Amino acid sequence: MPNTIRKMACLFLGLFVLLAIPSQAFAKQKTVITNMKSNVQTDYMNGLLKLALSYSTTDYVYSSTPEVYSRPRVMESVKSGSISVMWGGTSEEMEQDFIPVRIDAYRGLMNHRLFFIRQGDQARFDNINTLEDLKTIKLGQGRSWQDASILESAGLDVVKATKKPSLYYMLDGGRFDAFPRGANEVWTELSAFPDLPLTVEKRLVLIYPLPTYFFVTPKDPELAKDIEDGLEAAIKDGAFDKYFYSSPEVQEALQKADLPNRRAIRINNPYLPKATPLDRKELWLDLTRNTPANIITEENSTEDSPPSDE
Repeated sequence: MPNTIRKMACLFLGLFVLLAIPSQAFAKQKTVITNMKSNVQTDYMNGLLKLALSYSTTDYVYSSTPEVYSRPRVMESVKSGSISVMWGGTSEEMEQDFIPVRIDAYRGLMNHRLFFIRQGDQARFDNINTLEDLKTIKLGQGRSWQDASILESAGLDVVKATKKPSLYYMLDGGRFDAFPRGANEVWTELSAFPDLPLTVEKRLVLIYPLPTYFFVTPKDPELAKDIEDGLEAAIKDGAFDKYFYSSPEVQEALQKADLPNRRAIRINNPYLPKATPLDRKELWLDLTRNTPANIITEENSTEDSPPSDE
């Protein structure tokens, strides 16, 4: 009998210890690899990624590449699976090569482009009110950026450079007249070139739909599902909005850009995939007051998609 009692006591003790162990200890662990930090956007996107995956039962841990990879190298690494996930503007080509999570990480904020211009040139832009007016100036863009093709499709005059830093110096040197950047990018980038006599144009906002998505390696559909499910859950419980509005990058953009009081010039994105969830209004912010939505919902063409900007 004493042996039986001892066995029962050990059994109950073992059961107690088992129940006391946090459930997370039994969750399978999985490493998510992203590109090393290259700009402020990396912090925002990595934070949003962690928020999304916090809803998963999988115990995700995070790592990055040993150095900042170029965009082509990142894309090849995501294809092969050595990098788990990247982010950028969507296109048909991107959605064919990778698994897209079709929730815009910036809620449409990146659809709003402000202009870097030379100090002293504001008066010239005060006379620009329409797309036809905008066609009279030259715009700078990266050679492989999707934005360049979108602007050209609207009939705008685009001057291209291979490396992004070159564009600021080319603008200063008069090679073109304005450099459109996302409303959440301009202030950080302006501070990165304090010695150049550049400023942010005060009146205009160029708007075209180009959602920023997470793109997951085709080798890991489970990860893509966890990111999507997590973002959907964060939207429903308000955590997405809380994260978005608490971001210093977003706060600075919304405070300084004064989007409701800018003259909006809208162009189409003929490379926007037809699967883009434009009908889900909860995914998009209305950031201008002169139209009911900040995205273009007209029929998009099926032209071949150019590469995405990072």
